[in-house]
Amino acid sequence: MKVVKKQCQGQAYLVRYADDFVCCFQYKQEAERFYRELKQRIGQFNWTLAEEKARIIPFGRFAWENARQNENRKSKTFDFLGFTHYCGRSKSEHFRVKRKSSRKKVCAKLKAHAQWLKAHRTKEMDFIMDRIKRSLIGYYNYYCVTDNLPTVNAFRLQVMRLLYKWLNRRSQKRSFTWERFNLLVQRYTVPRPRVKVNIYDLRTDLSYIL
Repeated sequence: MKVVKKQCQGQAYLVRYADDFVCCFQYKQEAERFYRELKQRIGQFNWTLAEEKARIIPFGRFAWENARQNENRKSKTFDFLGFTHYCGRSKSEHFRVKRKSSRKKVCAKLKAHAQWLKAHRTKEMDFIMDRIKRSLIGYYNYYCVTDNLPTVNAFRLQVMRLLYKWLNRRSQKRSFTWERFNLLVQRYTVPRPRVKVNIYDLRTDLSYIL
């Protein structure tokens, strides 16, 4: 990327984590040139780019403002590291990039919860609730970042609904009303999400930004 930046007239950045990365260019033509050269470079090793992940989109303040001027057009989004990145406004009405849990990741996680609860619904309550609590805490630790709290709250609600559903299928007789279920959740102190990481407190010289 350092070689590419020297050839660019506008700003260019690479944001990476492990083998995932996002390239940002100020000018469209430089993004297109990089994309062509990247495909050629990868082709030399008999590799191919995943077309559903490798794409060029307009993104940022100017792209967002252009989309707002066109009522029939929405600003583009992209997924990276389990988050959907999208354009929005801060509380002070200024532009800012926001993040929310990727819909694909949320659906996969909920499906995994449903399958686990179905398979283990007859186990002891302490075992079930401990697993649910640990799973939620792990999810919060990763996804509770700036602007994503509403999505994480919605995820917790869906997990609670799945838990209610499968606890009521432990036997032929219904085990819980919503009132009794809420008392159970309080008894086991199932945690609620709160912001763990403020994106805008991070330093700009982090090692994954080149």
